[in-house]
Formats: sequence, structure tokens, C-alpha cells
Amino acid sequence: MHTQFLHRGLSGGWLASLLLLPALALAAPVDDAVTELQHEWEVIKYQTPAKQQEEKFEALASKAGKVVESFPQRAEPLIWKGIIVSSWAGAKGGLGALGLVKQAKADYESAMKLDANALEGSAMNSLGVLYYKVPGWPVGFGNKDKAKELLQKALALNPKGIDPNFFYGEYWLEQGNAPEAIAYLERALQAPARPGRVIADNGRREEIRTLLDKARQMK
Repeated sequence: MHTQFLHRGLSGGWLASLLLLPALALAAPVDDAVTELQHEWEVIKYQTPAKQQEEKFEALASKAGKVVESFPQRAEPLIWKGIIVSSWAGAKGGLGALGLVKQAKADYESAMKLDANALEGSAMNSLGVLYYKVPGWPVGFGNKDKAKELLQKALALNPKGIDPNFFYGEYWLEQGNAPEAIAYLERALQAPARPGRVIADNGRREEIRTLLDKARQMK
């Protein structure tokens, strides 16, 4: 009877719980590592003088690369590595940044192969941003149609999010469509606060207000 009890217990909920333990043990370290990258990124982007950002983003990109190596089957580290490398490219500027942008593109594409919906579609959103910011052929890979497609998919996954609405608004502003830009930028300004992202939210709202002013002057 004792043996039957053990068998019944392990074949039900207990067995399922035991099988989940390795996954749960892995989830906490990767989440912690990603949160650390995220926090360091927002401090550099929004609280560090512009002249120091290139060097700091370069160091953080190296750190992100190690996180990616530690969790090769997770999309989240790849997404944040791409974001950091993209920011490094922005701080570097010029044609010298194109190699970094291509590296970020590869990171986003790899993340999407693992889990396109990770972090509420952040890989799609970030890749869409690259497609409308980077010059087109023969200099770069920029493509406004691909940008729109990816941004719309990301927005469908996170329709109230500050970032997808901000970047879709910026996309329309760069296309010269002020009314569409204003609509999405205003949605971005009304987005709910993100837990633990006070620095990023405050910084993004300042960017939104700047673009809104620009869009309203275009009308």
C-alpha cells in the first residue's frame, strides 16, 4: 500500500512539480540578469552625459553578450543585447555605427526565432525601429514597409505599452504624417507605468513630449 501511495503521488501533481523545478531554477537567474541589464541601460541612456555613453554602452554590450552565452535558449537576453548594441550605435553615430546596427539586427532576429512574443514583442518592435532609422540600400538595410509591418505586430501584442506606441508615433512623424504621429504619441503618454522602470518611463515621456511638440508644429 505504501508503494502504491508513492506511485500515485508521483504520477500526479508531485511529478509535474518535480519536472518544473529545473525550469523554475533557470528562470530566476535569467530574469535577474535581464533586469540588471535593463536597469544599467536606462541609467546610461537617461542619466549619463552624452559624451560618456558610447564607452559605457560598449562595456554593457560585452556584459550582455555573456548573459546571452549563459542562457542560449532564452530570447530575453538577446533582445536586451540588441537594445544595448543599438544604443551604442546611436551614441557612436556615423557610418562607423552601421556594423553595430547590423549586429543588433542579428540579435533581434535570433530572439524572434526563439520566441517572437518575448517581452511583449520587444524584438519585433526594436527591429522595426532599425528598419525605419537605418538608411536603405546600398548603404544599409532600411525598409519602411518592413518597419511598419513589425511595429504593427508589436503594437498588437502590447497595444497600451509606452514603447510600441512611442515608436509607431515616431515612425509616422518620420513619414511626415503628423495626425497619425500625434495619435500614437498621445497614447504613449497615457501608457500605464511599468513596475521598476521609473527612470525609463520618465525619460521616455520626455522624448514623447518633444516629438509631440514637433508633430503639432507640422500640422
